[in-house]
Amino acid sequence: MKRDYYEVLGVSKNASAEEIKKAYRKKAMEFHPDRNPGNHEAEEKFKEAAEAYDVLSTPEKKSRYDQFGHAGMSGNMGGGGGFSGDFDLNSIFERFGDLFGGGFGGFSGFGSGGSSQRQRVRKGSNLRVTVKLTLDEIAKQTEKKLKIKKMIACPDCNGQGTKNKSDLHTCPKCNGRGQVMHQQRSMFGIIQQAVVCDSCGGEGTIIKNPCPTCNGNGIVKGEEIVTINIPAGVEDGMQLSMREKGNAAPRGGVNGDLIVVIEEVEHELFERDGNNLYLNYFISFPQAALGGSVDIPTLDGLARVKIAAGTQGGQILRLQNKGLPELHSSRKGDLIVNINVWTPKNLTKEEKTMIEKMEQSENFQPKPTKNEKNFFNKVKQFFN
Repeated sequence: MKRDYYEVLGVSKNASAEEIKKAYRKKAMEFHPDRNPGNHEAEEKFKEAAEAYDVLSTPEKKSRYDQFGHAGMSGNMGGGGGFSGDFDLNSIFERFGDLFGGGFGGFSGFGSGGSSQRQRVRKGSNLRVTVKLTLDEIAKQTEKKLKIKKMIACPDCNGQGTKNKSDLHTCPKCNGRGQVMHQQRSMFGIIQQAVVCDSCGGEGTIIKNPCPTCNGNGIVKGEEIVTINIPAGVEDGMQLSMREKGNAAPRGGVNGDLIVVIEEVEHELFERDGNNLYLNYFISFPQAALGGSVDIPTLDGLARVKIAAGTQGGQILRLQNKGLPELHSSRKGDLIVNINVWTPKNLTKEEKTMIEKMEQSENFQPKPTKNEKNFFNKVKQFFN
């Protein structure tokens, strides 16, 4: 569960925009990756602070958050907030780097040069695949292995773009920083802006002898077998994200993500509504009149259920915990069984004679209960 954004930055709801900005800068400097190398917890707090600042520094998002909380940041509330919980460090540096000086999208003054010389990190594109699942598979955790065509690291140069590391040279234009300062005169004076180096594309290095297999890009077309662990209780249209299982990035960058879209296959017996399952089940007239036990199909197999004597068509039976599991929970839905009384269509002469005799008996005349009478009256009114 996400923490309150005001709590993350340590400010009150009445804090001014400048107070929010100062609070974020303080948190970001405290948990910055350059100050906490290899510290995953610090990195998560760094991202958390950036997400909180993104919302609280935008008046429209802040107003929606104050009114609805985190629910107001979801797509169902008319627009997302923050980074939607899935963003990398570079997106933060690109977006908020100017709050910290240094001119290169980072934080100047950390260590020897530190992130003020942060190079641009390439990221591969995302891939999207559709996985079809039956209700039986959705009812339990499922493992799927897919052969996916994608861009992979060049096998001849290990994705570096050249076979010999000696062919990698520091870009002379940006001195390996990946960015250069651009100066522009304005009515306010000289404005400095960091831009991507056009000589090395922001990588900080130049290849003298590119790999002939990938032409120096470091990636080629290929395929990979990916194992996908799908949790129980997923729904049709739900998307799962597998970090860094998408296309490889040029020359040793970060792989894109693999987006797995769930497609639910229609079941021959059950209909789904959330975590509940619905089943139309037919019993014979003798079973309805005399009662007895029947075997109701479930996703776990057959369940022995008692049918009371005098059961009417349309009666509902609820089999608790025989539905689908709730996603990331031990709770399960129910199986709702709609009882239908089967009326035979083709009768023999002897069967017709028996039924005609039963029709003359008072016990076979309809005698609806009060609720059933109200229902029949409503039906009559509707057609009248």
